[in-house]
Amino acid sequence: MAEMKYPHLFQPIVIGKTVFRNRIFASPTGSLDMTTDNFPTEEAAAYYELKALGGAACVTIGDSGIDPKYGLPHQRQINLYDPDGRGPLVNISRAITRHGAVASAELQHGGMYSIFSPEPYYGPVETELPDGRVVREMPESVIEEIVSRFGDAAAWVKACGFGMVMVHGGHGWLLNQFLSPTLNRRKDRWGGSFENRMRLTYAVIDEIRRRCGRDFPIEFRMSGSECNPNGYDIDEGVRIAQALDGKVDIIHVSAGHHEIPEVFYVTHPTMFLPDGVNVKYAAEIKKHVKTPVACVGAMADPAYMEEIIASGQADIVNLARALIADPYLPRKAREGRDAEIRQCMRCFACYSMHVTQGHYTCAINPAIGIEREMKYQLPPAEKKKVLVVGGGVGGMQAALESARRGHEVILCEKSGVLGGTLRCEERVPFKQRLGRYLDQQAKAVSENPHIDLRLNTEVTAALAESLAPDVIIAALGARPIKPDLEGIDGENVLGAEYAYMHIEEVGQKAVILGGGLVGQELGIYLAREGRDVTILEMRDTPDPGENRLHVRALGYQLKDEGVKLELSTKALAITENGVRAESADGERFYEADTVIYAVGQKPLWEQADALRFVAKEFHQIGDCLSPRTIRAATSEAFHISRDLGVEY
Repeated sequence: MAEMKYPHLFQPIVIGKTVFRNRIFASPTGSLDMTTDNFPTEEAAAYYELKALGGAACVTIGDSGIDPKYGLPHQRQINLYDPDGRGPLVNISRAITRHGAVASAELQHGGMYSIFSPEPYYGPVETELPDGRVVREMPESVIEEIVSRFGDAAAWVKACGFGMVMVHGGHGWLLNQFLSPTLNRRKDRWGGSFENRMRLTYAVIDEIRRRCGRDFPIEFRMSGSECNPNGYDIDEGVRIAQALDGKVDIIHVSAGHHEIPEVFYVTHPTMFLPDGVNVKYAAEIKKHVKTPVACVGAMADPAYMEEIIASGQADIVNLARALIADPYLPRKAREGRDAEIRQCMRCFACYSMHVTQGHYTCAINPAIGIEREMKYQLPPAEKKKVLVVGGGVGGMQAALESARRGHEVILCEKSGVLGGTLRCEERVPFKQRLGRYLDQQAKAVSENPHIDLRLNTEVTAALAESLAPDVIIAALGARPIKPDLEGIDGENVLGAEYAYMHIEEVGQKAVILGGGLVGQELGIYLAREGRDVTILEMRDTPDPGENRLHVRALGYQLKDEGVKLELSTKALAITENGVRAESADGERFYEADTVIYAVGQKPLWEQADALRFVAKEFHQIGDCLSPRTIRAATSEAFHISRDLGVEY
């Protein structure tokens, strides 16, 4: 008998007459790959299919709109209200179910936040939103119409091959608005008392039961706590869950309210929060109900998920970003291949790209966003001899993908370790998964029989010529820019990279020059290590780059840690006691025991240029071309290497 490392996690669960093969569900994440009529495309189907192929027991499509008249909070919601969508929806359900998973659809109604539905906007009571929009109290006739819409949508997806629905009753959407004791102050039977506030949710559940039958599972997503002073707490969450006990088939306990910006980062935990930060809400609710309970949020380690199930904190774990970072997490965990799992770093690269470009991508998984393309094998490549120069994230990815495509690969790294400059962050607790990823990639490179790894090897033009490569991939990286500033060579001045690796040399009071990602993350790290930190940034706002959600999270975290961020402030000179700087308010002196510069990176262009014409084919990637994020460097290396040797 095969040894099962996680017996509780991979024990099937039966809901009604539906068997789920394990306890790992793919939580709803919306896909923007849709037609102009908001029907999901083949690309969207491939995105969801990969999670089923990877071993999840249930895959839920997210951001599914049920009511174009009153209920669309997003411009690009999956259309569940038009009969012309049968083909695309059947396509998705088949893509999921043919791999053994149950297909589910999230049913969402925006209520008072339905900004992409025609006016009027309806909510539990009349109110004015911060943006000036007036919300009207929802008439009973509209309430009844919306109840029917939920039933229509559930019956429709069932007819299209879906085996379950998730009714979204949390995060500030319509049902949550009616459940809210703060917001729902209606005087009729739909509000005021607890029983009245539950009435709309009961009506929706009853209508779905009537339309779909008792054996069609209903998962109800709720906020165990709204996690803000104006919202309800876990005591009210328990009360809501008890009222749902026996009426739904799964109580899916999330947290937060989407309209409170800070609380977004509770619902979608940052790297600064502990693993499973919201599991406590599910665990508390589990004590008070008999219905199976699902938890969600900041889980990526199967050993931790096993502990959650085994200890009775929840019956199901819902994973969102974890299955973007590695859709094969369930299969790898079941097979005991934990070390191969790409554990989500919670860096928000996926969501930020989703917001700005309409597609999910991932910092550490370059196959995300091209799932349909990855389903098909490329034609065999003409074998090349590939020299990869530099063993950072881009160089390692280039070497691995080139080897996978059948090329002969030599990877040279000047230092004695793979991972590049990012190794300086290995000691940072909230970057532990970055260190894990670097170790994974380094191990994969060193154990690959098709990669000739040469550490402590600086590549000159002469060495490159002697190796006679067909292709050179220059991934040399960049070096920190040292600002031209009076006092910059003082004994109390450190570069950010050095400060990360030698935190014991940073004094009690530190001033960081530069408020980009490096400066802000270093500031948080130093603050958590007990330092008094001030960041000076010349711009009037931190540059969001491509990862705007992470930058916003950094802003909230800086406040929580007590780090002072001085914008529109230019350093003039460094002394042994601090930094003299100027802003619109004039000059000011910032006392500091240590001054740290984090003002950017200079690409190693000249070193790359020396190799440019040594081989017939040359690619300059990552930071040595221009400063890159991990996501951009990894993606660039992956695609360039994948194209090597393709006939043209």
